[in-house]
Amino acid sequence: MDDIAFPSRFSLTHDPALHPVLGCWLAPGTGIMARLADAMAQRQAHPSRTLVLLPYFQLVPRARQMWARWVARPTATAEAAFVPRFDTMTSWARSLAGEPPAGDDITFQAARDLLTAQTLLERAGMAAQRDLLAGRLVEAAHHLAPLAAAVPPEDRPDWAARNRPVVAAGLDATAMALEQALARLALEWVAASAYATDPLLQAGSTDGWDCVVVVQGFQAEPVPGALLSRLGSQAVLLQLDQPGPMGQVHLQAASDGEDEAERAAACVLRHLAAGRAPVALADIDRALTRRIRAKLAAHGAAIRDENGWKLSTTRAAAQVMGLLRASAWNAGSDAVLDWLKNAPAFEGPAVQALEKALRRAGVHEWQRWSQRTVADAAAPAGAVVAQANRLRALLQAARPLPQWLAALRDVLEQSGQWAPLEADAAGSWLLRELHVGEAGQRDLAQSLATTSFASRRLTLADFTAWVHAVLEATTYKPDPPGQEQVVIVPLSQLLGRPFGALVLAGCDEQRLSPSPEPSGNWSTAQRQALGMPSRDMLAQAQRAAWHSALQTPHCDVLWRTGDDSGETLLPSMLVQELELQMVRHTGSARQAHDPRELRSITPAPAAPPQPSGQALPLAMLSASAYEDLRRCPYRFFALRQLGLQPIDEIDEALDKRDFGLWLHAALRTFHEALLATPTGDAGARQRLADAAADSATRAMGLQQGEFLPFAAAWPRVRDGYLAWLAGHEAGGARFVAAESAQTQPLGTLTLVGRIDRIDTDATGSVVLDYKTEAQGATRDRLKEPLEDTQLAFYAALLPDDQLRAAYVNVGEKDGTKLFEQPDIVAVRDALIEGIQHDLAGIAIGTPLPALGEGSVCDFCAARGLCRKDWWTA
Repeated sequence: MDDIAFPSRFSLTHDPALHPVLGCWLAPGTGIMARLADAMAQRQAHPSRTLVLLPYFQLVPRARQMWARWVARPTATAEAAFVPRFDTMTSWARSLAGEPPAGDDITFQAARDLLTAQTLLERAGMAAQRDLLAGRLVEAAHHLAPLAAAVPPEDRPDWAARNRPVVAAGLDATAMALEQALARLALEWVAASAYATDPLLQAGSTDGWDCVVVVQGFQAEPVPGALLSRLGSQAVLLQLDQPGPMGQVHLQAASDGEDEAERAAACVLRHLAAGRAPVALADIDRALTRRIRAKLAAHGAAIRDENGWKLSTTRAAAQVMGLLRASAWNAGSDAVLDWLKNAPAFEGPAVQALEKALRRAGVHEWQRWSQRTVADAAAPAGAVVAQANRLRALLQAARPLPQWLAALRDVLEQSGQWAPLEADAAGSWLLRELHVGEAGQRDLAQSLATTSFASRRLTLADFTAWVHAVLEATTYKPDPPGQEQVVIVPLSQLLGRPFGALVLAGCDEQRLSPSPEPSGNWSTAQRQALGMPSRDMLAQAQRAAWHSALQTPHCDVLWRTGDDSGETLLPSMLVQELELQMVRHTGSARQAHDPRELRSITPAPAAPPQPSGQALPLAMLSASAYEDLRRCPYRFFALRQLGLQPIDEIDEALDKRDFGLWLHAALRTFHEALLATPTGDAGARQRLADAAADSATRAMGLQQGEFLPFAAAWPRVRDGYLAWLAGHEAGGARFVAAESAQTQPLGTLTLVGRIDRIDTDATGSVVLDYKTEAQGATRDRLKEPLEDTQLAFYAALLPDDQLRAAYVNVGEKDGTKLFEQPDIVAVRDALIEGIQHDLAGIAIGTPLPALGEGSVCDFCAARGLCRKDWWTA
């Protein structure tokens, strides 16, 4: 590997000057502890009356350890044995016991702030847009809140007055009316709110402290800055970030996201094997980090995730949202089934029976299905439907939010979901954030008592939207293990933490920008006038965090050269600068070797299966079943003899197959009506066809919107079919039956099938089968008569020796056309002989091999069983 020559091992016992992370704390003269001691000496401050405010909580135990090491020096004074109070701004403010947020104050809790935002939008005359804009208003207010919190409460009205023209600057009142309204509303909200840090800006907050030290990270924060200004000489600012030598840096370019995740996980495991725990994994790209975390967890690594992930992505959130979606009056059958499968109160066999019946019926809307089956409560499926509808009904009436929370808990308890949620770490976090517990309900009810939300009635859709917004805005952080080996940490919070090694994955041009985009919709002019961090300030902080991270004794930098979509990617500009720096120091910036260990695996390909179906005799045989046998004997064995049929989705979008089923039903109704009331009038036939189409649509329960594309094509399909029918009848053909179920004994076997249509003409019976495919595909079916199973099989279902058989291709563009199979009787006889031969072979144990040939395998439901992709070449 090509490394920059710096100390190769990490140890707390080494000279701090050789280790930048420890040096920023303990280096004589320049370290935080030395400067802290100097600041106390200059102010004659006793350590026990010195307050040290750190930029984030993870540094608090580290600072105490560093102070203990500092005072252990032989030259330390007796007073140094006392420990200053190391704390964060938020924790210190909380200890002062200020007034809790009340009324419309910002709380930085998603559940409460979203409700307040909706209330404010209503008061501003924007009730129609409240659900759409509430989240954006909360985001804008959270950007402004740190600025407002840095202003003493008594000065905030003046601060708001000065900034009202600022937030409207650059926003056209007509083109950007909503943006302007949101900016103004956010300003008024933050100016009228009280904050937990307000006591820090009031007189007397620092009484009892000789010295207040603010330790700053990569970026200045508004409230600490305001505190420094107020305290004057009593306070001192110390920069935690200090320049230092670079550690050993290893560069790796991966081909794609999966390759990058595997390499990063291998780097972490390599560092753990070398005894460099804990290893830091920088969270640059959340999706990539979760990939790496999953691979590390598979190797048993103990991981602490300080960044967390959205609560909405947890299984607990999916269960609660599944219940709410299933409770909607127009819920789909799949949504209700999904909830029932996750609700322990519903018995598994009964739910399985219900699912089987639902999928067989193909009913998309639960309401239609429940109306059909709830009367039969004696059946297991009927009892499940009745119980499910009873619980769903509890969540359908409009009510105030506190009552919604009580109703949600009631249904969760009755469905058996409450106890598992309480026992699950993410579930208990969810219940707390939603205030579903009894204490949470009381707290939320008290905080809403002075707002319009106390009495506002929410519909189920309103409540579901609120729950979803809360889950999306809340971060879940799992409990850390007792002794972590890997710590997932934001890049900006690596500062001051002596990790044994660091893995920086996701360092490509898309995921690691040297100049991050400022969050929010604030313009550059607004950010400057309001005092928000500018793009330049964010870029400086990003570079500082990057350079500080590279001071870790062992550091792996990874990026991908191509995205999952195939798009070419370059390394981040920060990585390119690093490569140039490495060239200047070592004369080379070649990449490190792949850290993954190669393993020798003995190939063990699978052989094509050749089962015997002798023990599974068939009593009946359909055309499609015999087609499976001819195409691939193993497919016949798996799908027909073993009965391993795939399960269809209920809520799939309508496709060409659905149109074909609908067309078959419509033509059957049309011909039966025409047979009952014969007419040759073109207009009357057209009206009969339209009535048949409407009847088929109603019978299949098709919604007008989802069937619209096919309904729009119906007039052309109808006219083409009626024109063909007139010519067909002119040749002497007459309709006899549609969707005719036929059986024909063949030895111990019975052939079964349903013929689309049977006509008669001067030669005898005419077997017709409708097709809605391209005419070229229908024509190809007849090129090799002995290869076509369907028409010959249908002909075998009739006892006639004088008959014809043809496909009727019903199309939109090319109209309707007849494709006849010539000499169908001879083809039928050959098919019957083939059936007898094949079934006799199965009866004596002839193997049924998987052929794996042609296009049959492309969409075969049994491909995973035969394991075609693992066969020998």
